[in-house]
Amino acid sequence: MARALGIEVKSATLRPRISGQLQRSPDSPSGFRIRVNRHEAATRQRFTIAHEIAHYLLHRDYIGDGIEDSILYRSTLSDAREAEANRLGAQLLMPEKSVIRVLREYGGIATPEIARIMAERYDVSEVAMGIRLGLG
Repeated sequence: MARALGIEVKSATLRPRISGQLQRSPDSPSGFRIRVNRHEAATRQRFTIAHEIAHYLLHRDYIGDGIEDSILYRSTLSDAREAEANRLGAQLLMPEKSVIRVLREYGGIATPEIARIMAERYDVSEVAMGIRLGLG
């Protein structure tokens, strides 16, 4: 998706507790670049990229020198904008209609075990899937 939007994605060593960064980049077709912390789990990196894409789609007019997001989902943006980016990032990786359809394949009741299975299927963390399923 980032490629389709013309956003360059780079793996980088970022400061402790920083998962990702969206910043202006004159070298990128979109004018923006995402840097993702290479030291975090692959599933975390996927969510971070989706979260930063959400910032790009929703908040790029607010970006000055860049947005940094920590593992606590905090940045220089308001909590409301962070929540928006989290919701859209989750929707990009785990579309609601798809999650409901797959959950029905497993009996329609969300449990920690079903969350684990579905997390693997969607290539997201168990925590992210658990939240998506309303478990935590």
